[in-house]
Amino acid sequence: MALPPCVVFEDDDLLVVNKPPGWNTHAPSPYAGEGVYEWLRHREPRWAELAILHRLDKETSGLMVFGKTPLANRSLTQQFEQRQVEKVYRLRTDRAIQSTDWIADWSVVRAGDHYVARPHAAGLDPAETRFHRVAHGNGWTEWEAYPRTGRTHQIRVHAAQGGMPLIGDSLYGGSPDARLHLTAHRLAFEHPRTGDPVSWSVDPQWDLDPRSILRKAVIHPTETDAYRCLHGAAESGGSTLYLDALGPFHLLHSDAEAPGSLDVGAGIQAANLYHRRLNRKVGFSGTDENCPRWVRGERAPESFTVRENGVRYEMRFDQGYSVGLFLDQRDNRRRLLTGHIASDFPLLGYPVTNPEVLNCFAYTCAFSVCAALGAARVTSLDLSKKYLDWGRRNFALNGLDPSAHDFIFGDVFDWLRRLGKKGRQFDCVLLDPPTFSRSKERGDFRAEHDYGALAASAAAVLKPGGTLFASTNAARLEPAVFLGQIRAALAEVGRRVLSEHYVPQPPDFPVSREEPAYLKTVWIRVA
Repeated sequence: MALPPCVVFEDDDLLVVNKPPGWNTHAPSPYAGEGVYEWLRHREPRWAELAILHRLDKETSGLMVFGKTPLANRSLTQQFEQRQVEKVYRLRTDRAIQSTDWIADWSVVRAGDHYVARPHAAGLDPAETRFHRVAHGNGWTEWEAYPRTGRTHQIRVHAAQGGMPLIGDSLYGGSPDARLHLTAHRLAFEHPRTGDPVSWSVDPQWDLDPRSILRKAVIHPTETDAYRCLHGAAESGGSTLYLDALGPFHLLHSDAEAPGSLDVGAGIQAANLYHRRLNRKVGFSGTDENCPRWVRGERAPESFTVRENGVRYEMRFDQGYSVGLFLDQRDNRRRLLTGHIASDFPLLGYPVTNPEVLNCFAYTCAFSVCAALGAARVTSLDLSKKYLDWGRRNFALNGLDPSAHDFIFGDVFDWLRRLGKKGRQFDCVLLDPPTFSRSKERGDFRAEHDYGALAASAAAVLKPGGTLFASTNAARLEPAVFLGQIRAALAEVGRRVLSEHYVPQPPDFPVSREEPAYLKTVWIRVA
C-alpha cells in the first residue's frame, strides 16, 4: 500500500510531512477527529514510536518533522531548543507597509481565545520574528518569516502588530478567505544520525481550495477514488451540503433539492453529478423515490466500480438510499486489509494460520472483502439476501472465490445464538449495525439502547484474546456512553478488556463545532 501523499520524506530516523491547512497537529480531545500525528502513528507498525518534536497551528500548513527513534528525538529536541533548526514560513497579506525587511520584537501574551503583542517586561518570555518581502501581486504581498522563538501564534500576532495581518486570519484582523495564508515553507537541520545538513521546502498552494488540499494529502489517487469531498457545516460555510467522489461520479447530499447552479469549490470537479436528499429518520428503508437523481453530465450505468486502498467495490444508484459503500469506514477497512489496527495493536493478538472473521450486519461485505484479502476466512451475516449477493460480487471483483467463504442470511442476534450453541469461535467479530433495525425474530434494535446486548452476544462467539470491532453512527449515543455500554456488557458475561483503540471518522470527514463527530468505532482485545 502506498504512503500517504502528505509524506515528503522518510528514513530510519525521520518522517517529514506536509500538513494541510485545517488539520490539527494532534487530537484536541480523546473523541475528536485524529490529528495528523495520531493518524500517522497508528497507520504503520514502523511508525508506532513516532514523536512530536514541534507543532503547527491547525490553520497553518506546511512542513513538520516527526522522530522515529530515540536518537532522532534527542538530537532534534536539542536542535530546536538551541535554535539550530532553520524554519522559514511563507505568508501573504493584503496590507501594504513601507519596509521590505523588519523585525518584530514583542512578547506574545494570551488574552482569552487569542494572543496579543506586548513590550518586553519582567516575567514575559521574549519573542522575535524577522520578516522579508519576497513577492507581490494584484492586491497581495508575500513575505518570508524567520521566527527566532516559537510562541503560539507568534508569526500571526507579530505580523498583525506590524500592520500586515495575514489573509484569512480573522482572529487578528486579516481579510476573510477560505484559509489562513501561512505555511511552514522550509525546514533545515542536521541529520541526527549522519550530521549532514538536510532540508525540504514546499509550495504554499495559496490558490488551491483548502478542502482539496486536505484530500490530496490523505488520499492516494492511484489507490482510492471514493471519498468525501465536502463535509457539511465543517467545510461548506454552515450549510448542509455533503459531496462524495465515487469514481467518475459525484453524489451530493443535501436537505433541499439540488441547487440549480452548484459551485463546490476550486479543485473539486463534479462534472458527472447526482443528488440525494438527506433523510434523518431513524429506521428509514430505501425505496425507488430515494435513489440518487441525475443532475448533470454523464449518466451512471446500472453498476460501476470504485477503488479504495486498491480494493474494488460495486456501486449502484438504483437501490434506494444505499449506494454500496460507507466511505467513513475507509480507514477501518484498511486495518483489516493490513492486519494492523494501531500502535502496538495488531489485528490478531496471537499467531494463527487461517484466522476466522465474523462480519455481522455485513451489508455489501466491504469489511469481509478486506478481511479475506488479509488472508482470513470470513463469515458474512446479514438480513438481506440482496446485499449478500452484492457482497459475493465484491469478492469476485477482487479475485476472491466467494465459495471459500460463508454468507449467512438471517437475524444477527438469532445467528449469534445459533453459532454459540454450535461452539463456533472467531478470531475477530465485526459489529457495524444500523442505528435502527427491525426483524421478525427479535423486533426493534436501537443502537443507543441495545448495543450492550449486541456486544454481549458477540462475545459468546469470540475466542479468548480475539478482537471485537464495534461501530455506530448513532448521533445521540455519546462516545463515553457507547464505550461504557460495551465494557459493562463484556464484564457481565465474564470477558475482560485487555486493550482497546478508539477511532473517530477519517480526515475527509472533518470534525468541527458546527459539524460534531458522529461516527464512533473501537477495536477491543478481549480476554
